[in-house]
Amino acid sequence: MPAGAAPRGPGTPFVRLFDDSLESGPALPASFQEVYGSPWHLPRPAGRPYVYANFVVARDGRVSFAELGHMSGGDVSEFDEHDRWLMALLRARADAIVMGDNTLRVEPEHVWTAEFIFPPDAESFAALRLLERRDSAPLQVFLSLEGDIEVGAEIFSHADLRVVVATTTRGAARARSLPPTPARVHVLELGEEAVDVRALLSALRDSYGVATVLCEGGPRAYASLVAAGCVDDEFLTLSPVVIGAAPGSPRPSLIEGVAFSAGDHPRSRPLSLHRAGDLLFLRSRYGGGKG
Repeated sequence: MPAGAAPRGPGTPFVRLFDDSLESGPALPASFQEVYGSPWHLPRPAGRPYVYANFVVARDGRVSFAELGHMSGGDVSEFDEHDRWLMALLRARADAIVMGDNTLRVEPEHVWTAEFIFPPDAESFAALRLLERRDSAPLQVFLSLEGDIEVGAEIFSHADLRVVVATTTRGAARARSLPPTPARVHVLELGEEAVDVRALLSALRDSYGVATVLCEGGPRAYASLVAAGCVDDEFLTLSPVVIGAAPGSPRPSLIEGVAFSAGDHPRSRPLSLHRAGDLLFLRSRYGGGKG
C-alpha cells in the first residue's frame, strides 16, 4: 500500500473470535488486517466470479423495518461504524455489486461505492482497489423483471459510473427506452420470465472482466443467487435489534421468494466470527468446500 494510505478504521479494531478459513488466494494488505482481524483471502471459483453477499440481520432474522424512511439495513445496524466500515471493505474488493431494482427505489440517494458508505477511509479504499487492479468504482448491477429503473436516482448522475440493468425479455424494451443519463447504462436481456443469474455472472466475467461480485440485496435478488448455487460466501452482521412482524405489517427476512424443502436445501458453514460492541460479524461458506 502507498505511504499514508493505511485505513484509520471505525475507531477500534474488530475482535476476532475465530477464523477457520484455509484459503490461499490474495489476502488483505497488513494495514487492513490490523483493523478487520483476518486476512480474507479471495477464493477463485472455477468458471465464474467469486460471489459474496453482505447483509445485516436483526436478532429475529429480519433485514428491514419496512417503514417509510426506515427501509435500509442502516436502521437494523443502528448505523454502527464497524458495520459501515466492513460494508465499505466488501465494496472495495468488488468488481461489481448486484442488487434488485427495489433496492434502488428504496435508496435513490445511495451510491454503491466504498467511499460513499465510509468517507473517512476513501483514500485507503481507493488505494486498495488500485493495488488489486480494479476499476475506480464497482460496476453497479440491478436485477429487474420489468426493466422499471428509477433513472432519477443519484448513481445515474455520475459520469464515472457504469450501470448494468439485467432484465427479462419483457423488461428489455422498457429499460432500453430510458432517457439518457451521465452514467453509462447497459441493458442485458437474460431470460423470459426471470433473470438467469448464471448467465448474468458469465456475462459479467466475459464482457466486463468481473472477477468478484458482491450482492447487497434485496432478499429476492439474494434468493435467486442462492437458489442457483452461485453464492460462495455470506457476510452477516448480527444485530441485537429485534424487529418482529404482524398481520398487515410484513417484514422481510434474509431470503424471500424461494422456499427450499427439508430434503433439498442450501447449507453453509461458518468460516470466521468477529465482534465489535454488541454486533457479531459472521462469514460463512456455501457448498462445503475448504475455506
